[in-house]
Amino acid sequence: MKFFAAAVLSLLPALSVAHTIAQRVRVNGQDFGQLNGIKAPNSNNPIQNVNDAAMACNSNYRQPTSTQVINVKAGDKVGVLWGHVIGGAQFANDPDHPIAKSHKGPTMFYMAKVDNAGTASPNGLKWFKVHEDGLDGSGQWGVDRMINNGGWQDFTLPSCVAPGNYLLRAEIIALHSASKPGEAQFYIGCAQINVSGSGTKTGDQTVSFPGAYSASHPGIQVSIYDKQGKPLGNGTPYQIPGPQVMKC
Repeated sequence: MKFFAAAVLSLLPALSVAHTIAQRVRVNGQDFGQLNGIKAPNSNNPIQNVNDAAMACNSNYRQPTSTQVINVKAGDKVGVLWGHVIGGAQFANDPDHPIAKSHKGPTMFYMAKVDNAGTASPNGLKWFKVHEDGLDGSGQWGVDRMINNGGWQDFTLPSCVAPGNYLLRAEIIALHSASKPGEAQFYIGCAQINVSGSGTKTGDQTVSFPGAYSASHPGIQVSIYDKQGKPLGNGTPYQIPGPQVMKC
């Protein structure tokens, strides 16, 4: 019994640190540097309560928090970098960088218009979804593609987005334990951008965080494993939570 308890305890550190944190922004391949133009929390731990106030842009930001606002044009390719810890890997050949491969699930981007992205509070905003990447026909998830992309989660900013300041909300939902209520893991970070262009839209469907998700949504409380125990989907199409992606 003592041996079993010791063995279990020896696994706990590895299980507790297999997390990730959003920490860099790039536009058309130009990396703006560590913690610039992004609200980065102190911890890489996930949020697991969909009604947590931190569901908007996470919380307990690293100080001093960057107030830089990054200029982008509608139609640009914009990305956020995820890493196991601030700076990237926790140690050489870190197997959980940028996130543990077991943490399968979708990746998403939302935007919310604000007066000044560098100083805006994430509370009480109206968010619209601009990108999502879930489960494809080969059994690969959005998280798999993010890992294969070196931790970068990229999307093309819709050409019809209206000019102005926005918070750009990057999100990962890890579903490896999500068959149990409250066990889906939400990783969230918000970049600060200023959009230029001739677009006119600020979202056809807007939602609030918290409030956009239900804990019982079939894309949040779900088993992602097939009959062989592989995380390839459970035989039914995976439903990404939240509103439809904005269309131009």
